Amino acid sequence: MRKGYMIVCDGSNGAGKTTVIKAIDAHLVSRGHATVVTREPGGTVIGEKIREVVLCPDTPELCATAELMLFAAARAQHVREKIIPAMASGKIVISDRFDAATVSFQHYARGLPLDLINLLNDIALNGFKPDINIILDLDPAIGIARVNSRGERLDRMEREKLEFLQKARNGYLAQADRDPKRFAVIDASQPLEDVISDAIKVVDHIVAG
Repeated sequence: MRKGYMIVCDGSNGAGKTTVIKAIDAHLVSRGHATVVTREPGGTVIGEKIREVVLCPDTPELCATAELMLFAAARAQHVREKIIPAMASGKIVISDRFDAATVSFQHYARGLPLDLINLLNDIALNGFKPDINIILDLDPAIGIARVNSRGERLDRMEREKLEFLQKARNGYLAQADRDPKRFAVIDASQPLEDVISDAIKVVDHIVAG
């Protein structure tokens, strides 16, 4: 049976992850691949319940350490219940955010120790790593303007100050600089069709490789 893959689409809020993921999924399905589209936090019944807690804008008192541990708990369940079984059956998993988001938001933006975050990620992942992290890079001011234009209620992370979101963006770029084989940065300020085209090129290189 053909090996499964995991593709992560991550990056700035409002950068177009949902649209790009839909395009990647449609492209892979058109090529005859079986896919699973998922998200973090979430992806499982337990993960979705954790998502409700951690992204709820009505709980600003949630402390950074509790936030980190909730993300790790959701990820541990996600990997074991959904991702590994899907890949074992030869499917391609496409996830909206994954472990790099925790490094960016909880270390670079929140300021929690990287050693602690790496430890919890290691426990949650148990040796597992995605094949590629596609980072949609965008100025946070533009991203939040896009999010606001949707007319939807902002979640707890989206309500953070621009300084916080810029630190998270810097975290993604720093991770990509350190590990270019596992990260592909795409300029999300381009026209959407160009962003999608660039993302599909990355995916084709990984899946074909």
